[in-house]
Order: sequence, then C-alpha cells, then structure tokens
Amino acid sequence: MGLAVAQMGAVNLADTRAVVVRRLVDMMREAAARKAEFVVFPELALTTFFPRYWMEDAEAVDRYFEKTMPNADVQPLFDTARELGIGFYLGYAELTPEGRQFNTAILVDRSAKIIGKYRKIHLPGHSDHKIDAPFQHLEKKFFEVGDLGFGVWETNDVKIGMCLCNDRRWPETYRVMSLQSAELIVLGYNTPSLNIHWDEPAHWRTTTHEIVLQASAYQNAVWVGAAAKCGHEDGHHMIGSSMIVAPSGEIVARASGEEDEVITARIDLGMGQTFRDHVFNFAKHRSPHHYKLITERTGAGEPLPVPEVV
Repeated sequence: MGLAVAQMGAVNLADTRAVVVRRLVDMMREAAARKAEFVVFPELALTTFFPRYWMEDAEAVDRYFEKTMPNADVQPLFDTARELGIGFYLGYAELTPEGRQFNTAILVDRSAKIIGKYRKIHLPGHSDHKIDAPFQHLEKKFFEVGDLGFGVWETNDVKIGMCLCNDRRWPETYRVMSLQSAELIVLGYNTPSLNIHWDEPAHWRTTTHEIVLQASAYQNAVWVGAAAKCGHEDGHHMIGSSMIVAPSGEIVARASGEEDEVITARIDLGMGQTFRDHVFNFAKHRSPHHYKLITERTGAGEPLPVPEVV
C-alpha cells in the first residue's frame, strides 16, 4: 500500500479555512503523485490549536467547530480525493446536531465517502483558567470524552484503526485495535514543546513520542502513520517528527522540518502478518485472565494477594 503522512506547519489565528484547505489539497496532490493511496492529516487540521486560548464555549464553537462534514469549506478536499482516487484521515473539532463537542477524526475511502469516525478518548490538559500559565491546554473544557470506542474499518482490503494525539501514549489504544486485526493505525497530533503542568525537559516531548510509536507498532504488529501540526502558531511552538513506523518498530519515513511536508512509504502489510504469526501470536500466547486488573482499576492501588508458594 502506498501510504502518505501530510505534516502541516503552523495554522495561525488569522488563517481562514479556505487557505488551510488549499494547503491540504496541495499535499494530497503531492501524495497521489508519489503513488500514495491513503494520506494521513493532523489532529484539528482545519484550525489553529485553539484549546491553548481561554474563551467561552460559544465563541469556540462559532469559530472553530465543524457543524457538518463535509461542509462548503472542506468540500474541495473531498472533491480532490474523489478525483485522485485517494483515501484520507482528517482531524477536526466536531459539533454534533445535539450540540455535543468532540475532538474527532474521520476515515474517508477512495470514493470520498466517510466510512469511519473516531472521537478522542484520552483528553489531556485541564478545564479551569490557569491565569499564570504561558498558554492553556483546555481540551477538557472544550471537548467531551469520546463515546465511539476504538474502531477498525476495512477499506481497499486494508484494516485501519484511528486515534488522536494523547491516545498514542496509552498502550491500551493500540491493543484494542490490534485485537480487531488492525493492520494500520493512523493518528494526528498537536503536541506543544512546552509542558505547562510540570518542568518536563523539552527533548522528552519528541523522545517519548518516538518511543510510543515504535514500541506500539512492534508490540501490536501494526504499521503506524502519525501526522503532526507543528511549528510556531502565533508564537506557540509544537513538535514535528511526523513518521511512518513499521511493525518491526523501525521508522521508515520521517519529516525533516516543521513546515508542510509529505512523507511516503510503500508499506508491506505482510510484514505485520509475519510478526503476528511468529512474535505476537495473540491467539496462541495471550493470557487475558492474568490481565483483569487493567480494566478493573484506573489508578494504581495496593499489590494483589498472591498464592503462597509451598
């Protein structure tokens, strides 16, 4: 399969949807010219990362949320996908007909039909106004926890799962999808280089990002395609390091900067099957009865009683 990851540089407050969508269309055309059949765009790809700003929900909804998908602003991306015969993943802020707010991603097939939707489950940040912080991280204010679970959809004979940003740091994310026979997991992210909650060394932001993608791809025998929105958005910096990772844990393609950039790889889906057969054969080697604590507890507690060994 020809896989493309379309990293985006900054989307600033003054950038219109039309300007942003033209950038996405340009990258989609480049991906198709390089024989890609599917392209991964970032989280909240249509706007700046607005949860960094304190505002009333009504203002955020009016400026940054999509009431329908596709809509007139985004339709050119769907039209281009249909013209080129290329599928894609896109992250955006969703307002449902009932008025609910989610950090959402969609899976679109090569005929430009939406065949899957994911709503972000692991929301980071806070909901209160941290007046002394250099910026906010208000995902818990602007979004509800996703209610659709981690799904897997088949398109063009490839089983694809989706997640978003902070989800990638949780091992359960990948395991739930790999247990549904996912072959490729795609995700977008907006990751600040500064952590406002504790004094995290800046280089850890990229190092841990790499570790989780490589380890999760390997331990679940899946390909991973991860697309950043990065660079300086009105002075607020986010990491890049968009990449495609093989089931071996190897990084096979990686963005070189922090601007709009398309990376591609011809991914061998048979490699994942090889690892599922010979390394992580779940049916043969997993022992779920020993893992019950994973779903019974959220936080860490006391050690469990163990049988005495005579």
